[in-house]
Amino acid sequence: MMRHTNESGWAIFCRVIDNHGDLGVCWRLATQLAARGVAVQLYVDDASALDWMAPAGSAGVSLRPWPAEQDVFLPEQVPSVVIEAFGCEIPWAYQAAMAARPTPPVWVNLEYFSLEASAQRNHGLPSPVLSGPARGLTKWFYYPGWGEHSGGLLTDFQSRNTCGLAQKEHLGHAATHALEKTQVDCAQFGIHRKLHISVFCYEPSGMPLWLEQLARLPHQVHLHITAGRATAAVKQAMQSNDVSSLGLDFLDYMSQPAYDDFLARMDLNLVRGEDSLVRAMCAGKPFLWQIYPQDDGAHIPKLQAFLQQSGAPQLVVQAHLAWNASQPQALPELTPDCLTDWCDWAQKIKLHLSRQTSLAERLRGFVAAKG
Repeated sequence: MMRHTNESGWAIFCRVIDNHGDLGVCWRLATQLAARGVAVQLYVDDASALDWMAPAGSAGVSLRPWPAEQDVFLPEQVPSVVIEAFGCEIPWAYQAAMAARPTPPVWVNLEYFSLEASAQRNHGLPSPVLSGPARGLTKWFYYPGWGEHSGGLLTDFQSRNTCGLAQKEHLGHAATHALEKTQVDCAQFGIHRKLHISVFCYEPSGMPLWLEQLARLPHQVHLHITAGRATAAVKQAMQSNDVSSLGLDFLDYMSQPAYDDFLARMDLNLVRGEDSLVRAMCAGKPFLWQIYPQDDGAHIPKLQAFLQQSGAPQLVVQAHLAWNASQPQALPELTPDCLTDWCDWAQKIKLHLSRQTSLAERLRGFVAAKG
């Protein structure tokens, strides 16, 4: 039986389902909170991915195993804020300690990123707990997003900001300059320049067709393929396609900072899930998002809401719908004009995000208002 020690701050609960994205988001949130002086306990049922995702750990973040059935928690051992990430259920022994606390903790149900109207309506709403050991408490829905009334995103612009409004204005000017520079770079793209593409994906149905399209381009293409499912998907597609004209680089697992820097060096980033999507948006380079597929097709309206709200040009919409289709569909050809429009869209997203506060900042304000 493990008896947990008293510790102030926040607790984050995370379960790893079938990918690393949930843990990636929770780790980033924990480290960004710790950087702001918050002591964070991160409970996770499988922390093995942190060996490569965050090998150096993080000061201020206490990594804890998922509580066992026989573990005991006392009310004074529960911090003032408890985050239940992505609908994972907090163990009942911990819930009982939460309910027995003289002042109940602020209990936040951190949801997945969405720009759907339903997510915007539900953001910040209370959910009374009607049964179980935490009966009588309230948890709060928190939806990451963008815009004034959303939960924000785990960007790192403000984490580097120590100068207030002046620094934010500087970020805006820098992003505008980057937009102009990227447009020039894209306009100069052609047969004299190799195209570098990062590949982080599930198993898109269109992978073989897309590799064929890339192999036929008049300019050289080099793919940098991340470890895990992306590597398996590309190697499977290569069995039925001649891709000898493509440069292929199969990568090892990399840390979060290394991955972030990696995206900034690419011409096009293929990303999946949520964590890498936000990193691609922060990088400001053209990106193609494979949203987590759901059997009932509920992911497509979510994807469409993102494309609409972000003002995606038609070719970007076509590329995303084709990449996320259940049957192989051709993507738009990567011509200089195509990349210029894609660059413009990506840089406008980065500029927008640089002007808004991050999820960590908004979440701190949210719990302060509820505590």
